[in-house]
Amino acid sequence: MSLADKLVSSFLAFELDINVQSPVHNIRTEAIKEFEKLGFPNKKLEAWKYTSLKNVLKEDYTIFSKKKNVLEFKNIQNYFLENTETYKLVFVDGSFDPFLSQTSHDGVDICILSAALTKPVYSKIISKYFNTSINKKDSLSLLNTAFSKEGVYIHIPKNKILEKPVEVIHFATGNEATLMLQPRNLIVLEKNSQAEIIETHQSLTSNPIFTNSVTEIFVDQDAHLDYYKIQNDNLTSSLIDNTYISQQKKSVAKVHTFSFGGKLTRNNLNYFQKGSYIDSIMKGITIIDENQLVDHHTLVDHANPNCESHQDYKGIYSGKSTGVFNGKIVVDKIAQKTNAFQQNNNILLTDKSTINSKPQLEIFADDVKCSHGCTIGQLDHDALFYLRARGIPKKEAKALLTYAFANNVLESVNIPSVKSRIKKIIANKLGVDLGFDL
Repeated sequence: MSLADKLVSSFLAFELDINVQSPVHNIRTEAIKEFEKLGFPNKKLEAWKYTSLKNVLKEDYTIFSKKKNVLEFKNIQNYFLENTETYKLVFVDGSFDPFLSQTSHDGVDICILSAALTKPVYSKIISKYFNTSINKKDSLSLLNTAFSKEGVYIHIPKNKILEKPVEVIHFATGNEATLMLQPRNLIVLEKNSQAEIIETHQSLTSNPIFTNSVTEIFVDQDAHLDYYKIQNDNLTSSLIDNTYISQQKKSVAKVHTFSFGGKLTRNNLNYFQKGSYIDSIMKGITIIDENQLVDHHTLVDHANPNCESHQDYKGIYSGKSTGVFNGKIVVDKIAQKTNAFQQNNNILLTDKSTINSKPQLEIFADDVKCSHGCTIGQLDHDALFYLRARGIPKKEAKALLTYAFANNVLESVNIPSVKSRIKKIIANKLGVDLGFDL
């Protein structure tokens, strides 16, 4: 039996197990029906031309774990931000761990999605936002809709500035030989509110883990969101991340994606501009080696005038690694005065590494400023010679040039402890300790 067939046949038992009377029961049922029609994406689809899920899907995954493992903070504290007070939402094998978490209902709601789906006090927000922005033709988003039972619910009321960042960490312990996780997040920022969120998926086992995540984000008028995705998982873990962001007038939404670990990582980042004077910002750094694959697919839908979008992705590939970047910008005919920028720069450190870059512009307006660029090359040999001539060993010289290459993305990180964490990960990936701050 294929994994797709196993999922479809297990759906009824899953629904009965969680609550068939759930207010989203009908949404789940429709989602699994559509998934059954579509199946998992394959390389025959243009959007999946360079990324195959074949090796990921061959495992016999446990679809929903009933085993519960207890983690001690001292054993996982290195995965949290240092010297930074944060709200914490910690999930272990798909289940919320209240002992490792710090939630809040003091003027804001920072809690778990299962509570929001079942408590009447949240019903108005859930009915307005849940499952309204996802791509109904994306089979993996549909699969998550059908099987997700836990995740993050964050609601920031109007005029509220969140005093601390929110850390969201999903741990997989290896209690199951193979495990499929389906976290679902709903984040709502009302008018003139602000929040900073850091999301991490971390496997603590060498067993295969497949995470299929969906996040819906709604940023209302004049609201400001800073979102950081830190992806540095074990080489036996695979992540499909679908993020949908809907913005209203004069809002700002920034997403930084740092992809360093994992067997296969696919980031689908979708922006929908629902008003004027909106700013959408996407930045990313990818550093991978061995047989790793990281695939970034971005979409910015400019549907209103006087809006901006800015994309800047850096990729550094060594070993037999593969990178994919597909950035799509759509400018509607009424979206005059649009300013859209897209840049994808890549460095191949070995002759067996690969990058497939495909910028796309679909422009139906005539008074716009849209640009895109893509570069693929190697480290500057003259610059490398210059550094080595001044006594810097070759390995450290390459690391310095790599830092310089990624520096403009790092400069835009607003949380010092996040910047410090990324710097340490990059140094570890390059096998050096540079001992300086960017």
